[in-house]
Amino acid sequence: MNVSMVRYFLGKVIAIVGILMLLPFAVALIYKEHNGIYFLIVALSCVALGEIMSLKKVKNNAFGLKEGCIATGLSWIALSVFGCLPFVLSEQIPSFTDALFETVSGFTTTGASILSDVEHLDKCMIFWRSFTHWIGGMGVLVFLLAIIPSTGGSNLNLMKAESPGPSVGKLVPKIKTSAMLLYKIYIGITITEIIFLLFGGFDLFEAATMSFGTAGTGGFGILNDSCVSYNIYCQWVLTIFMILFGINFNFYFFMLFKQFKKALGMEEVKYYLFIIIGSIAMITANIYHMCADIGDAISKSAFQVASIITTTGFSSTDFDKWPTFSKTLLVCLMFCGACAGSTGGGIKVSRLITWARTVLKELNSYIHPRGIKKVRVDGKIVEHEVIRSINVYYATFTSVFVLSLLLVSLENYDFTTNFTAVAATINNIGPGLSLVGPTCNFGFFNAFSKYVFIFDMLAGRLELFPMLMLFHPAVYKDLFKSIKKH
Repeated sequence: MNVSMVRYFLGKVIAIVGILMLLPFAVALIYKEHNGIYFLIVALSCVALGEIMSLKKVKNNAFGLKEGCIATGLSWIALSVFGCLPFVLSEQIPSFTDALFETVSGFTTTGASILSDVEHLDKCMIFWRSFTHWIGGMGVLVFLLAIIPSTGGSNLNLMKAESPGPSVGKLVPKIKTSAMLLYKIYIGITITEIIFLLFGGFDLFEAATMSFGTAGTGGFGILNDSCVSYNIYCQWVLTIFMILFGINFNFYFFMLFKQFKKALGMEEVKYYLFIIIGSIAMITANIYHMCADIGDAISKSAFQVASIITTTGFSSTDFDKWPTFSKTLLVCLMFCGACAGSTGGGIKVSRLITWARTVLKELNSYIHPRGIKKVRVDGKIVEHEVIRSINVYYATFTSVFVLSLLLVSLENYDFTTNFTAVAATINNIGPGLSLVGPTCNFGFFNAFSKYVFIFDMLAGRLELFPMLMLFHPAVYKDLFKSIKKH
């Protein structure tokens, strides 16, 4: 294993975290909050440590998928540990476990919280809490690839390890250019949302923090009631932008470069929008009797469908009080998730399309044993290796989900709470049902359960394998061998 390359990237990530912490420090200066000093202290420490770690010249630039997974897993852990320190040092979240939970939830764009009173936090803390969503949405290593010179290694392996979805490719020949394009699109849509929210009566702080939460499909609200207090215009703006950020960013790339045929031919986007429209229609019909009028029913159902399928986690109403059919449909959407290559979590629509067509192909082989039929998506044949990797992903996802559910069940809370808590964390959604519903939080769980959820949030954001790789014995054997050589 190329330890020096892993160390190099880890150092760069830690340094970037430090630089990004200067933004909440600036917010603290604007609002004259003394707790902002902790962001400056941690920022300087991170930059110093990161520069020391990446200072030594890397002799071997070889960087395989194994190193990519390990560097990604360790980077996100380091990101979360350093990111939670201002909360702990300022005693705004005095417990390290709780602060780590909140920060992991932020960076993984989950939005599950241990806080019962968000509004008591300083503005700089609220800003950092929301900004972690924006950082984690596109991925800190994608950001790293966009700004640093090429190391000569296979940077695509880093992008594959961090980007959500079953497959990752280059939009243009150079990975650095691809990463820069992704971030330009990401920043552009975020700024557009901020402008729309400003027209809705938000001040700049509110518009920016809520846009960060939407862009990263994270869901940390800045009010205790999430989005219930906002006017109907702002709720619809959030609804539309949640859906937009759940779309595969390749779609925006094709539209930007006027490749309309490719953009409009993306089956995943079509099915994603079809699922959203169908779900809104069914929930609207189911909750109509509970709402003021049809417009109110459509508004509430559209907001929650967009929030759950994109794994954002905002709430405009207490959907835990909805009829069982609507709640069950929302739980299904939790697992469905958004498009691959978006900032959303979940299993991803592209995997579900491929899986459904694979099942159909197998059924057809029973009827026509000698027939040869290939699985196709977007008119292209899906290779057997891709189908195999999707099947392995499903099996691994199920295993991690069941094990997490068993471990959390040791606390003896009701099944709905435990099941939806695990579903909400591993799919990076935030709220669940019952005791972890939209008006509740995760603060009542013990430390052990919180660390299970922390793992689930990280594993879910990184598509399982980068986190699981950290537990593989062969990794530590290679690590010891590399250390001995040096």
